[in-house]
Amino acid sequence: MSSQGATATIDHHHDHTTATGIPNKKLLMWAFLASDCMFFGTLISTHLIYRLHPPSDALSPKQLFDIPLTSFSTFILLMSSLMMALAVTAAQKNNLKSMRLSLLATIVFGAIFLGCQVYEFNDFVIEKHLTLSNSILGTTFFTLTGTHGTHVAIGVLWLALMYVRSFKPAGDATGRHPWISNLFHVAALIGAVVCTMKIVIELVWSLHGFNGYSMATYASREVLTFVGAVVSYGLCFWFARPSGPVDFSEKNAIDVESMGLYWHFVDIVWIVIFTAVYLLEFI
Repeated sequence: MSSQGATATIDHHHDHTTATGIPNKKLLMWAFLASDCMFFGTLISTHLIYRLHPPSDALSPKQLFDIPLTSFSTFILLMSSLMMALAVTAAQKNNLKSMRLSLLATIVFGAIFLGCQVYEFNDFVIEKHLTLSNSILGTTFFTLTGTHGTHVAIGVLWLALMYVRSFKPAGDATGRHPWISNLFHVAALIGAVVCTMKIVIELVWSLHGFNGYSMATYASREVLTFVGAVVSYGLCFWFARPSGPVDFSEKNAIDVESMGLYWHFVDIVWIVIFTAVYLLEFI
């Protein structure tokens, strides 16, 4: 399934055809991340400033935050960063099978992190009555962590698109238009991730009796989700079957590396958020 290695060695860190010596795609990503760094710096600073002077009737973060849950989601995101690094290395070595597996693992870890965030947000809003508009803490917290969660969701979508892109048939391998199958492949992959997240979140809610849920009604509530998951995973395996040479090689490693820069940035930002928003409240 993987394409053959390039006949000449490719320098993945320098591009002598550009004025800066840096590949244009990588330079553009660094410029975007620099602006995003200032954006997150503003959000984190705003939260910390308001936390220095909380209203007298404000909710105590110590009563809100679930450090074990957040520590688990932080660990998951760090593991996703490791898998992303492995995917970049595999792409540079033209090892498509390893790259695809690493990308899938990164997608799964990203989805788990998002699931933890959905669970946490629902707990804050429904059980602890913290909303975006009823307190300064809610405004700054949901704006900051929600923006980061949006970045993670965009990253998961980008990972899914890159994974599907690696299956694009070579130009002379087929006369079909592959965009239709690629569209269904992306839909199946996203469907599998969403269905799995819903199954796990609903299971946790049922185990804890959240919002009146119970294990007695879990199976009946999730029957359609189970069917959707089975269909989605079946389609993913179908599209991933060997189908001849593909138009993806070591030359495309720069695309995977640019995506890796974005993903590592999102992970680093979360480490700062976890420390400044969660851990500082317990010091």
